[in-house]
Amino acid sequence: MVEFAGWDMPVQYSGVIEEHSAVRGRAGLFDVSHMGEVEVRGAGALDFCQSLTPNDLSRLKPGQAQYNLLLNQSGGTVDDIVIYPLKADHVFICVNASNTDKDFDWIEKHAGGKVKVENTSARYIQLALQGPLAEKILQRLTSSPLAELKTFYFFFGAVGGIESLVARTGYTGEDGFEIFCEAPDGEKLWNVLMKEGSEDGLQPAGLGARDTLRLERALPLYGHELDDSTTPLEAGLDWVVKFSKGPFLGRDPLLKQKEEGIRKKLVGLEMTDPGIARSHYPVFKGSDRTGEVTSGTKSPTLGKAVAMAYVRAEHAAVGNNVAVEIRDRRAAARIVPLPFYRRSK
Repeated sequence: MVEFAGWDMPVQYSGVIEEHSAVRGRAGLFDVSHMGEVEVRGAGALDFCQSLTPNDLSRLKPGQAQYNLLLNQSGGTVDDIVIYPLKADHVFICVNASNTDKDFDWIEKHAGGKVKVENTSARYIQLALQGPLAEKILQRLTSSPLAELKTFYFFFGAVGGIESLVARTGYTGEDGFEIFCEAPDGEKLWNVLMKEGSEDGLQPAGLGARDTLRLERALPLYGHELDDSTTPLEAGLDWVVKFSKGPFLGRDPLLKQKEEGIRKKLVGLEMTDPGIARSHYPVFKGSDRTGEVTSGTKSPTLGKAVAMAYVRAEHAAVGNNVAVEIRDRRAAARIVPLPFYRRSK
């Protein structure tokens, strides 16, 4: 157990590699109740969220969630979020644990009293059931036909008799579900899922495996790949930014950056010399310091050391050879396409 964003969080249960492998091959269950929840209510709640975020909420169908961003006036990233439009006057937003208070204050400030913004994080727990057997396990606990639930869609229903919001979302690169329920039911829901999944090899998984899994899939982690000074265009999240939707906070600086070109770019690195690139290690092109590692590990799935890093745009081409400084020694690396891992369909 470790302290994380004010929470006591499990780093590992049986071991990071074992838990990682369980999620890739069978299923793993994560307690991610540290994630924050902010709800926006009132007439125009959905329109307000549309003006505050770069993705286009007007495209969503009923029961569809959306990966989105909160941006500042400079186009930097306040947080990456998932938005669940429950109704036109009720929007449920999942935010990162370390940013919960900041995000709530940011949203409330821009609401200006026109809609009600509430931090309801203490009301909910969130469990993530992830892996190729996740659907099989969960289907035995709900009457809703999960095979018909598309990625990034959600529904309200009972899971093992516990009323829940169930979304086909995750942070591992595998198929899976994120389940929200009222906090008093959280322990019961965990036990129901673990018991039901025992015959399929379901294992509890902690923060360590969550990090190696998301890194293999090149999913950003706030404070590493994203921060207030980094734009979505630099982070490879340009697909989230819909300039055609009309005005949104941060639009003009992003449009200018798109026209002028980015100065740094998030890239994937594969180490060709021995060593593991860790966060904040400098990256060199020849004698020129070109950037810095944001996240790195030895991939349990691929069996090789990989990392993500920001480098200057002129050095960011796939195939380019660079070096990472590891404890005063420069180790060779090669820029490779992201993500490092894609699940077979």
